Amino acid sequence: MNVLIVEDEQNLSREIGIFLQKENYTCDFAGNRKDASEKIFVNNYDFILLDLGLPDGDGMTLIEEARNAEKEASFIILTARGATDDKIAGLNLGADDYVAKPFSLPELHSRMQAITRRRHGLKKNTITFFDFTMDIPNRSVRFGDKEVTLTKKEFDILHYLLLNKNRVLTRLQLTEHIWGNILEDDYDSNYMDVHIKNLRKKLSAFAETDWLETVRGIGYKVSMK
Repeated sequence: MNVLIVEDEQNLSREIGIFLQKENYTCDFAGNRKDASEKIFVNNYDFILLDLGLPDGDGMTLIEEARNAEKEASFIILTARGATDDKIAGLNLGADDYVAKPFSLPELHSRMQAITRRRHGLKKNTITFFDFTMDIPNRSVRFGDKEVTLTKKEFDILHYLLLNKNRVLTRLQLTEHIWGNILEDDYDSNYMDVHIKNLRKKLSAFAETDWLETVRGIGYKVSMK
């Protein structure tokens, strides 16, 4: 998943980035409102971690900009402010949660996982599909008592498709989600096709995979009734 960390305290920003990258997130960074606004306009993020007290303006305006542009990122406000009004204003503008500084990184990660579950209608950190079970925190897929050995990228692709079940995802959407933001000139759709082919091969060693559909000329989807 792609995360934009909007924080002018460089040490904190770097600390958050290192932690989340170890948890298999792709991170971008912005230290001021202007840089963050440009990144949000151009790119698609799953999460935006937002400090409100930015050197060139109030970070609160970024939430409104993103929502007006119909960006689907989940916002978590990172703030040292104790005023209840700030928290209420952020939530009313469309923020999904807030954490007060100082905070623990595992707590931040837990809040991100909880938002992901709510957003996709999950009640727990596992997804059951066609006799397979995906354990999200442990990044594993099992068929009964047998583990399906997937690479990091294969797991991430399957996870994203399952979260968006019955929705067609383009090759570019999948690539941006898994590898971060890319320039279209550098984009090679065959790269994603190879990963999907390998994913199908590994899963089909255990069961049929006709639910993992190729939508010709567009991308892929997981079909679940």
